[in-house]
Order: sequence, then structure tokens, then C-alpha cells
Amino acid sequence: MKKLTLLLLILSFYSKGLAQETKKSNTDTLLKELAENSCKCIDSINVYDKATDIVAKEISKCIDEQTGALQLGKKLMNIKDLKKNAKEKEGKKQVDISIDFNKNSEEYKKSYYELERYMMSNCSSIKDKVASTEKQSTKSVSENKKALEFYSKGQKESKNENYEKAAQYFEKAVKEDPEFAFAWDNLGISYRQLNNFDKAIESYKKSLELDPNGLMPLQNIAIVYQYKKEYSKAIEAYEKLAKVDNNNPEVFYGIGNVYTTNLKDYDKGLDNMCKAYNLYIDQKSPYRTDAEKIINIIYSEMKKQGKEEQFNTILKANHINQN
Repeated sequence: MKKLTLLLLILSFYSKGLAQETKKSNTDTLLKELAENSCKCIDSINVYDKATDIVAKEISKCIDEQTGALQLGKKLMNIKDLKKNAKEKEGKKQVDISIDFNKNSEEYKKSYYELERYMMSNCSSIKDKVASTEKQSTKSVSENKKALEFYSKGQKESKNENYEKAAQYFEKAVKEDPEFAFAWDNLGISYRQLNNFDKAIESYKKSLELDPNGLMPLQNIAIVYQYKKEYSKAIEAYEKLAKVDNNNPEVFYGIGNVYTTNLKDYDKGLDNMCKAYNLYIDQKSPYRTDAEKIINIIYSEMKKQGKEEQFNTILKANHINQN
């Protein structure tokens, strides 16, 4: 815990009409500006050939850099309350502002999670960076110049959400080089976005023939099976992913989501979602907030069924405290 004695402190981004704004709008302004700073930091992260957990830690570092400022800014907004309780020193009021920089403290985590939640809703880069991570294998990338050219054009169209054109370019890429695994992956994603689920599955299977341990096709084929309402196949696909990467929180999130959303088996849904939540926290992944939302939905459903005690038992078994 570090103490900052406030003698005179002016925050530049509060100089514009702060006195006329309400406390809530001040907080919103602060949160928005700090989130934008974090988002710019995340934009600069290079995800090429990095594991998802490594990228998640780099994202977390960007959020960490703004968390202290969020704590300080919010306490400065409460300066009037602090002055009421301030100590007299040499005839003057002295205001001590304590900022907790211990990342395991409740105060720090509260500010970090507030910033993270806001960014998950307002910073597209935070999800894009995690979703775009692909670890290379020997057949991931092509050495064929034409195939790479088509692949690059497909990526640009995909980024602009022109999935039909993207699919056309990725088709050309795999025609030039049928062993271009990343092109098959992205072709599957394009077809999924076009709701052509059979073609998407076909593309992911082609990729898995080239690299049976490919994380992207294993994860995405499960999602497509879920869209097709083939829930047992979706769970099986996630279980295959677990054999390749048993610490991948997407396994438990995906299975938990199928049980919760589709099968209405809230006990199994909650147990898997809790496991995902804990792994997201361990890996400092921003997707912790998604697991948190599903857990809250499950609580509402189990409460309706009079199963609050069972809900708490499952949380306790997963070492999660209900706040």
C-alpha cells in the first residue's frame, strides 16, 4: 500500500468543466479515457505465432497500466468526503490518498475488473487479439507465393466483414496449396459467418487432416456443431480439444455454454463455467467477464428452481466465493 499526500494535484483530463458534471459522468469520462488508453496499447500487440495465454498476459499488462490511475481518479472525485475526515496538521487540512498497488488485493481487483468489463464491451481489439492467435505447425503457412497473396486478400476482406469475398480468396489459396492449414481455418470461419455450416465443418476437417492438434479448427468446429444443434458432437469436439490443451479455458466455457444455453442442465453448465472462470483468471484472460455473465445467468435460473444451495455448493467445490 502506497500513500500519496495530496498538496496540489491537477488531472489534465478533468480540467474541462469538471465542476459542472455529476460524479457519475465524471466516473464514466475517466473510465472511457483510461479504457481508450488500454485499447491503444492492445492494438499494438503482435499476436503472430503466440499462444493465447501469452497474448492474454500482454492484454492484462495493458489494463494493469491504467488500473492505478482509475483508483486514484475515483478517490479524487470523492475529495470532499476525504476532506471531512482529514487530519489537522499545522492548522491546515491534510488529505491522505491511499492507492493499493497489490494486484491480489480486493481494491485493486475491483478497479481492474471494472476497467476490463468496460473494455470487453467497448474495445473490439481485446477480443480480436485473443481470437486471432494461431500457433504454427509445419503445414500452417504456405511457401506458395500465389497462395499467400490470395490468403492476404482474404484476410483483408474478412477484417472488413466481406465474408463472401473472403471465402472466394481463401478457396483460391487452398486450391493453389491444399496443405495451407491457416487458409482452411479462415475459410471455415468465413463459411461460418455466411451460415454455411456444412462447408465450414468440411474446411475445419481439412485443416485437422493437416494438423490434428490445430487449436483453431478444434475450437471452431465445436461452435459450428452447436449452431447446427448437434450438441453431443459439440461436446465431443471440445473434449478432443481438451486432449490437445487441457488447460484451455475455452474447453470448459464451450461445454458449459452448451449445457447452459442448449441443454438447460444448469448443474453441469455451472461446474464447467466455474472451471473456465478460474482458468481465465489464472491466465489473466479478459474472457473472464464472459464466464462471469453466464454464471450470473445460471444463478438466476437455479434460483427460480429453488436450487440456490446447490449453486453455492458447486461454487464452493470450485473454490469460488459468491459476492
